[in-house]
Amino acid sequence: MNNSFKYSLCALAIGAVFASPVSYAQQDEAQAENDRLERIQVTGSRINRTDMEGASPVEVISRDDIEASGFNNLQQLLERLPSAGVGTFSTQGNSQDTTANGSAAISLRGFGADSTLVLLNGRRVAVSSFAEGVANSFVDINTIPVAAIERIDILKDGASAIYGSDAVAGVVNIILRDDFVGTELSVSHGGTTGDVNYEETSMSLVWGTGDDKGNTTVIMDYWKNTSIFGAEFGRNGTANQAPYGGNDFRSSRGFPGSFIVDGAEQPDPDCPPSSTVGTRCVFDYGPYAQIFPEAERVGAIIQSRRELSRDVEAYIEIAAQHNRSMAGGAPTPLDADAGLYVPADHPNNPWGERVDINFFRTVDAGARIWDVESDTLRFIAGLRGDLDGWNWDVSYQKGRSEGMQTGSREQGWVRTDFLQEQINLGNYNPFGGTINDPAVINDITTSLVRRGESHLTAMDASIAGEAFQLGDHWVSMAAGLEYREEDVFDQPDDQFQRGLIFGTESVQAEAARDQWAAYVEFLVPITDQLELTAAGRYDDYSDFGSTFNPQFKLQWRPSDDVTLRASYGEGFRAPSLAQIGLGPSQVSTFFVDTFRCEADNESCVPLDYTIVFSGSDGLEPEESSNYNIGGIWQVTDAFDISADYWSIEQDNKIVQNDFENVYAANCNDQNSTVCERRDPLPGDRLGELAVLYNTYVNLSSQEAAGLDFSANYTWQVQQLGDIRLGVDWSYMSKFEKDGIDYAGEYEYPEHRWTARAEWARDAFGVNLNLNYIGEFEDYQAPADVEASKTRMVDSQLLVDLQAYYDVTSNFRVTLGSTNLFDEEPPEAFNNDLYGYAPSVHNPRGRFVYTKLSYSF
Repeated sequence: MNNSFKYSLCALAIGAVFASPVSYAQQDEAQAENDRLERIQVTGSRINRTDMEGASPVEVISRDDIEASGFNNLQQLLERLPSAGVGTFSTQGNSQDTTANGSAAISLRGFGADSTLVLLNGRRVAVSSFAEGVANSFVDINTIPVAAIERIDILKDGASAIYGSDAVAGVVNIILRDDFVGTELSVSHGGTTGDVNYEETSMSLVWGTGDDKGNTTVIMDYWKNTSIFGAEFGRNGTANQAPYGGNDFRSSRGFPGSFIVDGAEQPDPDCPPSSTVGTRCVFDYGPYAQIFPEAERVGAIIQSRRELSRDVEAYIEIAAQHNRSMAGGAPTPLDADAGLYVPADHPNNPWGERVDINFFRTVDAGARIWDVESDTLRFIAGLRGDLDGWNWDVSYQKGRSEGMQTGSREQGWVRTDFLQEQINLGNYNPFGGTINDPAVINDITTSLVRRGESHLTAMDASIAGEAFQLGDHWVSMAAGLEYREEDVFDQPDDQFQRGLIFGTESVQAEAARDQWAAYVEFLVPITDQLELTAAGRYDDYSDFGSTFNPQFKLQWRPSDDVTLRASYGEGFRAPSLAQIGLGPSQVSTFFVDTFRCEADNESCVPLDYTIVFSGSDGLEPEESSNYNIGGIWQVTDAFDISADYWSIEQDNKIVQNDFENVYAANCNDQNSTVCERRDPLPGDRLGELAVLYNTYVNLSSQEAAGLDFSANYTWQVQQLGDIRLGVDWSYMSKFEKDGIDYAGEYEYPEHRWTARAEWARDAFGVNLNLNYIGEFEDYQAPADVEASKTRMVDSQLLVDLQAYYDVTSNFRVTLGSTNLFDEEPPEAFNNDLYGYAPSVHNPRGRFVYTKLSYSF
């Protein structure tokens, strides 16, 4: 256990002392709840209400829903949401080429994780120290244990007028369990049943004590899973999908390799015919991929409140989480930029003259492995109370996310200068696919460290109550001030910056900002049936200026059973600190060097090329507008349905400049400084593409629209028990990016739905969950979207089943299975390396689990 996490545990202990003496006597929780104020704050509004239904659509995942899902991992739970979309990512497919190893995020409506605001108890969370996709900041939901969650509110509406930046596509507000009295222990274990062996284990402890003056709740959680490598996945574990109708994405960095001999490229004489592509000896890195990396997480949360007087209460929240994971990939790939050569007198040189190493892979040094650790700490302290009918709240928050990636000499990290030295000495043989002596391997490898930190300091003050009377009704108001400081730091190992480590994405960033905001919200009852909500928020940032965003909502109840609602709002997303402070950072991308192919008849197949990104000081905030029209019909006390039409438009979006456009504008010039090429081989006009330089720009626009529908039915029959049925369906009618509509195209299925059936009688209960992802087209490039009709990626229906039995009133046994019928992910060959769409489908297969819960 590292020192950082030890300090976090000390902070938790301090929090426990803060709680002050409270009664250890058991009390009736229902009575305690009744003693509370009956007004509650609904996600999407700062005004306390007496009901959960506001003018914005909010999907609530309750504690019972979480238990019925069978998931002990928040990412697995949220990726099933019909409103989830492209940009929802996780540790699935974790590799050394991912810039946010070990993390996970949620993206609503496909607008990306950076356009979905994640809150914890209604407050912001420090972003991950390692950005995803080079520079997209996000909240790592792997730092939030499922055992600590009371409910999850999914606000499927823009909310920048309420919460500020990032709430473009919606808000995920995770509410933690509090005011708990007693002790609850849970242990769960499960594993896959097919050819692939994968296991998960989780344990949690919830303890709480309190009286009518205060409460302290402590939650401790542990989660662990084993790994699955590509080698275990058969056809979905190879980068060569050509035999199955897809693409061959094997790497040109081969083993054996290819060399420059007498000015011409030649494959190694021992390259197998099945691996020879032109003058290259290609390599299948698929079996090395960590489809699911090994991971371990442990954390603790304390929430405590104490009444100081009849009208004032103090509260504190402390959370600490330590996550450990691994990221792996194929052995180090090398190309001509490494400057490696083999002397003529090398004892294994088959040509007897100096040759330059053009493409080669040090397979004998082993796969490259990152050990990934992250520590997060969150501290909140505040006072809240009542002043002549006005609820007020002031708080102070500190948050930190700290990440570290390490690689040892035994984990495949090769230094090019060490390798050249051993080649010159004749100790290392790069020919014929030779496995060199372990002592030599030790002399060419090194250790690496990448460190990152992000910090959040925030202060806020708010007040809410009935402001004035309008006719026979009172107008409610909420207002507040916020101040926030943020910084991020991501530093790769110095050996990356010196150009001694090859083939792994290297990211560096450093930036800081401060921001203050003021907001106001009014709830105006126009009549007994019609109410108007108007809100506005002003944000001022130290780096790009200020922005004002309004929101208006209407809610009309024409009858006791029908509620109609409509909303319109404007939003924004500030450039992330990683985007602003990005230093030279490199990624690898597959494409065809068409200019060289046409000029020199070379490299006419997709190969992996290096793209180097850097930040931009001129980035402006993204702007958005959204509206929602819908309604709820309470057909009977047991049956309700709701429907909403939604639309989101986002302009000035910050994206990586399209490398294809950069390539087209610069790469037909041997002397371009944007598209750097190596010296041409004799007789060639263009040299091998070495580096393509790129950046982030305010370039793109996105517009999406669709329909959400939900229905719930409860049937209580004395002889049969209680039955609950429900369905949530989302239809995406449009997802337009830069004038191209992707709805129904790759990664954008038009239809997604979940359905559930629950039965409970006495001590028994059964839960059935269905998850449906619709079909979509499997196009090859954006130009194919509107130009032609391509093959379809099939729809998928997953069935989850769970049963529980209450052995006693305190002891429950649960058995269940996710993906009960062991459905495989549908074939997809777009630009996916392994024959399925990992951003949409999960390849884990049938998973069977047991859970034991005991409370006292």
